[in-house]
Amino acid sequence: MQEKYMKLALKEAKKAYNKGEIPVGAIIVKDDIIIAKAHNLKEIKNDTTKHAEILAIQKASKKLNSWRLENCEMYVTLEPCSMCAGALIQSRIKKVYIGTMDYKTGACGSVLNLLKDFKFNHIVDVETGILSKECEQILKEFFKELRKNKKIQKGDL
Repeated sequence: MQEKYMKLALKEAKKAYNKGEIPVGAIIVKDDIIIAKAHNLKEIKNDTTKHAEILAIQKASKKLNSWRLENCEMYVTLEPCSMCAGALIQSRIKKVYIGTMDYKTGACGSVLNLLKDFKFNHIVDVETGILSKECEQILKEFFKELRKNKKIQKGDL
């Protein structure tokens, strides 16, 4: 079941890729029903908050008519940043499944772990490594192409 949902999150990441966005996709599931799908739109919208996770949380909240997503699970292709990890806590998401880790800005276990290392009023369970190779590959392809097209150095990104 986990791979099935992560494949759908990867489809969302591919949509972001095709739009020139960093390819991250997120799916929110409740009772084995997908209630929200989203992908990064930060560049298109010129808005730093338009991460896949935030957009998916907004859609799920609208669908359920509640900010509390207590019995929901998120599948996301890349480890959430601190902003998105905070949103997971605040929205009361039950569990997050992460495709690949982000060793530059990840906040769910790589750089820091907002979901485990601090005493917040809600704990989000985490499982990592769901289709990690596929989730990592789309990011590598995106940045390789970006470097090639912009002729920038590897260390710039």
